[in-house]
Amino acid sequence: MTDMTRRTMVLTGIVALPALAACSQGIGSSAPAEIDARVDATVAQLYSEFPQTRELANKASGMLVMPLMTEAGFTVGGGYGRGALRVGGVTVDYYSATLANFGLQIGAQQYTHVLFFMTPEALSDFRRSDGWAAGGDVEYAFSSEGDTLRAETTTSLSPVIAIVFNQAGLRVGATMEGTKYTRILP
Repeated sequence: MTDMTRRTMVLTGIVALPALAACSQGIGSSAPAEIDARVDATVAQLYSEFPQTRELANKASGMLVMPLMTEAGFTVGGGYGRGALRVGGVTVDYYSATLANFGLQIGAQQYTHVLFFMTPEALSDFRRSDGWAAGGDVEYAFSSEGDTLRAETTTSLSPVIAIVFNQAGLRVGATMEGTKYTRILP
């Protein structure tokens, strides 16, 4: 038997994370109900902690709520989460988010994020795509404990605004990353 290095173990875990998470999404599973319950709790917390986001949601054509994103990395990293796309406050689709990154990094973290699609075109592009990757047309607003959102979300002209909150854990380093959103569940 060969000796397994820490790096090999971490890389194996990162590669297996999306596959393991997908195992619980079979037809007939309770995954949609679980995702909806988590999304409901996340939206309630978002509006409670950041009241200005309620106005943002009212202006948005739709919002993708990812209640829990988990990331880990040691040079090569990755992450995974599941959530729901809501239009008019109603779930219309379920999505997974898969993240891959490479660079000087070490650690793990969890967080919540919500994408607000501010134009019908941005929402339509997202829904028609066969796996949408967050790019340069997304404006990010982060919060840290006790702070308000660090971006003017109510007057932004960006077609997509991402609110990131509930950060826990520590990941240190500089990386190049990409997040891909893919429709899941029938």
